[in-house]
Amino acid sequence: MPPTEAEALKAMNTLVETASSLLQQLSSVLAGIHRGQNSPTTSNDTKPESSANINALALARDSTALIRAHSTKISLLVINSPFTPSAISTIVRELVAGPIPGLASALEVCDANIYTSVLRRELAWRAQRVFIELRSLIEKIPKDGKVLSGADKNSGKGSLALTGVLWSACDDVTALANMGVGGFFVKKAEQWRDTLKDVMEEIKEWGEEEPEDDESDEENEVDDLVDQLGQSSLSKQEMLDDLMNSQDPIPRDDPDGIRPRLETSLKRMRLVVLLYQAISKRRFKKLPPFPLQVADSDLPKRLDETAKQFEQLPDKFGDLAAALYDMDPDEIDQTMTDVFSDAVGAGKFLSLTWDGSSDEFTEWIGKFESEIKKP
Repeated sequence: MPPTEAEALKAMNTLVETASSLLQQLSSVLAGIHRGQNSPTTSNDTKPESSANINALALARDSTALIRAHSTKISLLVINSPFTPSAISTIVRELVAGPIPGLASALEVCDANIYTSVLRRELAWRAQRVFIELRSLIEKIPKDGKVLSGADKNSGKGSLALTGVLWSACDDVTALANMGVGGFFVKKAEQWRDTLKDVMEEIKEWGEEEPEDDESDEENEVDDLVDQLGQSSLSKQEMLDDLMNSQDPIPRDDPDGIRPRLETSLKRMRLVVLLYQAISKRRFKKLPPFPLQVADSDLPKRLDETAKQFEQLPDKFGDLAAALYDMDPDEIDQTMTDVFSDAVGAGKFLSLTWDGSSDEFTEWIGKFESEIKKP
């Protein structure tokens, strides 16, 4: 005898609570992996042989595709009459039995010693978003058995909006899986390059500013800012922009020689932009397919160390910009020495090919080092 409507609704609510609790627990685990708090994975000696042959990124992609498809079904069922708790229970049960643990398992087999720690943390963050957004959608399933309408359906926190956010999170996991390790590091190089370009543009615009001839103009600017602060219409962003644009321009006579230092900094930054483009083309785009077929390869560790060195550079370029704005020649000189020495070191770390031989990029790095040291 089939269950009554009340029994089906009660069973659905119990299943939804179970799924929600599971997603919350898995989200917490993935958050720890993203922060680097969890151990990378089990060692190669203790890892089951079957899991060693699983492609973690393919598993993540396939699991996410199923989550996306099942969430679409849920999204339709909760807004269309008649409301069918048994159909929703079937879909939630399938999610709990298949793609949810599948995506979690992808992180388990995504060994940092095979896929790099950097990519594993990125996959954990994207998968965590999928679990968080899926939980939000599941918790939107009406417990009273009435289809969603009005704000519960159409508002910014309605079921349709939640479904769209979940789709986006799923697409991000799919994009990472399709990139692979090589594509992911190419993307990282583009991000490092773009950050440096932003710093360059900022200090270039600052260097082009003309100092005011009349001191009263500066006093008027201060008075204007005070007046603006008294206006309720002044937004926080406008206040922040005023503060960010408050650096004094380089004096016309430039007694501390700031402008030559600015030009030297910009010239060297342009070289570092070329470095990012070169490592992307000559190293990251030539990475072998992952997972690696060679046991105990040091390539993942080299990539992690590469990311560590290059990810430190944007903050250091920011320090150089701050030293320029302060117009402290000694601080500028020291910061320039530090940041560009680090850039050379990061480049030299990748001077050899992945198999340890020399190529055109090896020779280019030597020229890069010579150019970066020129005044």
